[in-house]
Amino acid sequence: MRIQEIRAWRETVDLTRPYAISSRSMSAVDLFFVRVLTDTGQVGLGSGSPAEEVTGESPDATEAALADMAGGFLIGEDPRHLGTLCRRLRAELEKTPAAHAALDMALHDLFCHIAEVPLVDFLGRSHVSLPTSITIGVKSTRESLAEADEYLARGFRCLKVKIGRSVEEEIDLLHQLRERVGQDILIRVDANQGYGLQETNRLWSEQKALGLELIEQPLPAETLPDLRKLPEDLRRLVAADESLHEAGDAVVLSRPPRVCGILNIKLMKCGGVSPALAIGQVAEATGLELMWGCMDESVISISAALHAAFACPQTRYLDLDGSLDLASDPAVGGFALENGELRTLGKAGLGVALGPPGKIP
Repeated sequence: MRIQEIRAWRETVDLTRPYAISSRSMSAVDLFFVRVLTDTGQVGLGSGSPAEEVTGESPDATEAALADMAGGFLIGEDPRHLGTLCRRLRAELEKTPAAHAALDMALHDLFCHIAEVPLVDFLGRSHVSLPTSITIGVKSTRESLAEADEYLARGFRCLKVKIGRSVEEEIDLLHQLRERVGQDILIRVDANQGYGLQETNRLWSEQKALGLELIEQPLPAETLPDLRKLPEDLRRLVAADESLHEAGDAVVLSRPPRVCGILNIKLMKCGGVSPALAIGQVAEATGLELMWGCMDESVISISAALHAAFACPQTRYLDLDGSLDLASDPAVGGFALENGELRTLGKAGLGVALGPPGKIP
């Protein structure tokens, strides 16, 4: 059995509604898709969504990297040599983690189709289902509250609110949101590096009334160590996102006195399932909790993150709502979403499939 063909293509997909964070806004996203085919007809699927502002990888860089790999070392290799291929892949695509992630998950999907087992069960399942948050972008209080009402009506019980522009206005929004949804709904916030120490401490001063579940990346990555100046109880609820790209970063973040209690893994930052599991091993060894996040992504990569998350004992939080933002998706399947909880489907590999044949270039 040998890898016979790697096909990659790019699609620009509209979002269901414009989306804003502290530093930018967007209405569409460039997604990349990978199909790995063996000479015996087995197929593995992957997808990438580059985040230039986080990793420095532009969509054009992702496209070029995948084009190079279409005729690269994987052609002719035995896909059952998964560990060896993933290790070589990391060396080849170190500077383009979204391209790396797309091919890494495609290899995992392919291997598990050959083995006829879901990826999470091959990796070693630790979780069956967990709730995911759904995100409210930066917008007016009126719009935010209306969006919260919509999500609760759809069964979600965990809301993530984007902040990072004006701490006093955002505290007022969060108070109104807490009053509106009651105490049983989980609320987490994500500043996307938009705060400093003063703003973070000010937000924390309202914690008793707000009851925030966690605070994601309040400070810029380069100044995150400044959080050591703040109370330990606050730092335990901080989730490091833009500060975490690979297992080496997790090791640094785990050193006492810790700046965070939670590591936010995104496949598009670290490069796929294999590097994500390496971060998970650091978390397990050091007692840090895991949160699994995403960009705006296809169900293919969301499913890959979900399988990896359920294989890690330290997983506590899911923020895997990225495919829900897409107006269309070439792929289907991957997971079930019921009353805000995610679970895998019990199908081989990632449990995903492409749409009509005409969608495949």
